[in-house]
Amino acid sequence: MMLIPLRSMNKYCRSVLPSAIRLLPGLLLLTAHCSPLTGAVSAQQVVDKMVATVNAGIVPECRQICLITYSDLLWQLALQPNTPLDNPTSVDLNHALRLLIDQRLILQEAEKLPSIAPTSEEVKTARDELVKAFPSPGEFQQRLQRVGLTAEKLNEILDQRLRIEKYLDFRFRNFVVITQKEIADYYKDTYVPHLKTRAPGQIVPTLEAARPEIERILTEAKIESDTDAFLDNARERAEIVILNTV
Repeated sequence: MMLIPLRSMNKYCRSVLPSAIRLLPGLLLLTAHCSPLTGAVSAQQVVDKMVATVNAGIVPECRQICLITYSDLLWQLALQPNTPLDNPTSVDLNHALRLLIDQRLILQEAEKLPSIAPTSEEVKTARDELVKAFPSPGEFQQRLQRVGLTAEKLNEILDQRLRIEKYLDFRFRNFVVITQKEIADYYKDTYVPHLKTRAPGQIVPTLEAARPEIERILTEAKIESDTDAFLDNARERAEIVILNTV
């Protein structure tokens, strides 16, 4: 991960941030400027606070996905069930920031594949599934309203999440191979012992009966491992700039 040193921040602000501001009307006023001492963004009037940029100086024609604002962090928290929204802690905000940085790194790669763009029906389905994760549709709507997350912006976030999911499927799922030995070893070493511990006396399914579930578990584990390796590499090459601490 490459961070912009403070001594280079003035040049970075002049060359990169003004274009980001022009591309994001409504987030920051054009009077915003960078502090030569702290590297933070200051302004006479600020509508939203810029928190970080992800490859803003690397990705050609960088758009909104290069910039992370404080509102982005609040929206991330609002879409996480059982996460408090009143006076969010620095721990919660930084956790949200790390998630968003990883999402943006994947999304910047996903943008190169226009064929994986989600349909409006897929976005609607994703929204319906998300609502089910909360106690009620009413509480879900209240959380959105408290952080100023509009229906249009929610659809945009869900569209991005679906692009990420489709990209990971395209890049990793299609190439996952689970061998019969891996399934048999998992059944013997993990599946059966775990089931006997969790539910003593329960009849243990045969290997053949458990095979589809085990194959799914091993597939998801490999995708997660491949994704982690991909993100580790992406972070090493990335230009991630923290503009304001949270």
